[in-house]
Amino acid sequence: MSQQRPIISTSFSYETLEETLDIKPKTSQLYIGLPKETAFQENRIALTPESVGVLVSNGHEVIIEHNAGDAAHYRDKDYSEAGAKIVYDKAEVFKAPLLVKSAPVVEEDLPLLQMNQTIISPIHLSALKAELLEKMMEKRITGISFENLKDDSGSYPIVRSMSEIAGSAVMLLAAQYLGSANHGKGVLLGGISGIPPTKVIILGAGIVGEYAARAALALGASVKVFDNSVYRLKRLQNNVGFRIYTSVIEPRILSKQLKTCEVAVGALSSQTGRTPVVVTEEMVSNMRTGSVIIDVSIDRGGCFETSEITSHEHPIFLKYGVIHYCVPNIPSGFARTASQAISNVLMPLLMEAGEEGGFENLVWHKIHLRSGIYLFKGALTNFHLSQRFDLKYTDLNLLIASQR
Repeated sequence: MSQQRPIISTSFSYETLEETLDIKPKTSQLYIGLPKETAFQENRIALTPESVGVLVSNGHEVIIEHNAGDAAHYRDKDYSEAGAKIVYDKAEVFKAPLLVKSAPVVEEDLPLLQMNQTIISPIHLSALKAELLEKMMEKRITGISFENLKDDSGSYPIVRSMSEIAGSAVMLLAAQYLGSANHGKGVLLGGISGIPPTKVIILGAGIVGEYAARAALALGASVKVFDNSVYRLKRLQNNVGFRIYTSVIEPRILSKQLKTCEVAVGALSSQTGRTPVVVTEEMVSNMRTGSVIIDVSIDRGGCFETSEITSHEHPIFLKYGVIHYCVPNIPSGFARTASQAISNVLMPLLMEAGEEGGFENLVWHKIHLRSGIYLFKGALTNFHLSQRFDLKYTDLNLLIASQR
């Protein structure tokens, strides 16, 4: 039997197959839950009614716990008119696959958390416990933290807004406690004709320091800024727009300046752990009676040795005749402005996540978002946290790449 020869047709031609590249996924509908915060002094809410309105009109669903926006003077009616569904049961809100909180996750929340949930909230490093993280890891949760969220320019938008609020508020508070009504010295903060200006010392030339300096200068006070980073001092000077007294933190110079000032603001920040204490008890004891210390960095331990945490109800105490104001979370005292600032960052982010078909897809395209993720489907992706609690660290970039 002769072998059959292959038939070759002239019309036969080779064509390249189309290669499928990264195809944009279909948009997905987000189901967002906003619980009422029970945490200590948390008055903010992470989405305002206006933002909820935008999300709902773009096809997303928002469920909110009764009275969640009360402390920021946003009523249930505002939210229901914006299209949110209001529920009276906290557990119901926690069933949403995407939770948006303005305070960190606390012990009481753990039983309510769902498997594979995504949570956007702040994490307070100082108050965080290993057990809390481990429970969240067990539930394969994806956690995005406010503080580490970066935008396109590589800066931290929510931290920036909160720092701007705190910095501006500091001078309003100082002015209040210098006045006679609050047993202050009866000094007007700032300057009027013929009277030497009030002296303000600011420790730390970050964003809080810059906004405190702007407010004090606008009132006519004399401002002196101390920071160990010459770059930050230079940046502050450029941003404020004219020459002000700046110095590195040198104890003798600092001590001399503190003796004659009316207001001292502690705004030093620390990336890891607690803030350095740069003002000793002895320096405070030499300050003028009736002067005011405002320690903004108290939530990271404070930079005055005499600082102790106070609350919005009892904000001050006296030591060596000096008024100490050491309330952590100052922006919560201006809850409506703070809520708007957080909402302005989160609403566009949620919209984008919806367009990309969920956060997992968004993180693939938006690399700068990755710095904000500390848990990804139960894997710990924040190096600081893994070192501190001795938990297994996983590289987020590898995780995301391996899922493609």
